[in-house]
Amino acid sequence: MEDKKDTYKTLTTPSKEVLFKDRGSKFFGYAYPVKSEEEIKLHIEQLKKDHYNARHWCYAWQLGKKYEHYRANDDGEPSNSAGMPIYGQLQSFDVTNVLIVVVRYFGGTKLGVGGLIQAYKTAAKFALESSSIVEKTIDELFQLKFGYPEMNTMMRIIKDEKLNITQKKMELDCEFIISVRKKEATRIFSLFNSTYKVTIKRIEDI
Repeated sequence: MEDKKDTYKTLTTPSKEVLFKDRGSKFFGYAYPVKSEEEIKLHIEQLKKDHYNARHWCYAWQLGKKYEHYRANDDGEPSNSAGMPIYGQLQSFDVTNVLIVVVRYFGGTKLGVGGLIQAYKTAAKFALESSSIVEKTIDELFQLKFGYPEMNTMMRIIKDEKLNITQKKMELDCEFIISVRKKEATRIFSLFNSTYKVTIKRIEDI
C-alpha cells in the first residue's frame, strides 16, 4: 500500500456463518473484525470449542491500517492449500483488521491440493460476501493547548475545518485532542501552529 493512501477497508461486525460443501467435506467460514493478535487467538480458541469434532481450523488475518501485518496458517492441511487461499481473499476484498477462519469437517474423500485451494478460497469468499465492509479514513491525533480567551477562535476553526474533537480537558487552561484525516494533517498542523497563543503537538510526539 502506498504511503499517500489514507483510507482502509474493514468489517463492522462478524460475518454470518457460511458453509461450502465438496464431496462430503464441509467448510464453515467466518470473518471477524479484529485489532490485535490476542483478539485473533480468542476467536480461534472459541471456534475450536464450538467445532470440537472438526479436522482443521485454517485461517488468515491482516492487521494495520496500512495493511502491514498478516499471517496465514494451514493447520495441518498440505502446504499453502488453505491459509494462503484464505489470505488471497483478504487481498481480493482489500480489507484489513480482519480474521477469516475456515473450519473443515473431513467427509471421507480426499480433495487433492487443487480441491482444497478452491474450497478454502470459496468459504473465505462467502464469509466476506456475507460481511458488512466499510471504508475508514486513516487519522492523526493532535493535542491542542490554549487559554479560555482563545476558545471562540479555536471552536470556529474546528467547525470550519469539520474536525472531530475526541477528548476535552477544561482546567486552568483548555486541552483538546482532535482527529485529523492523514492527507490534511500537515495543513491543519500549520494552521493551528500559526494561531496566536495556541500550542499543537502530534500525540505520537508527546
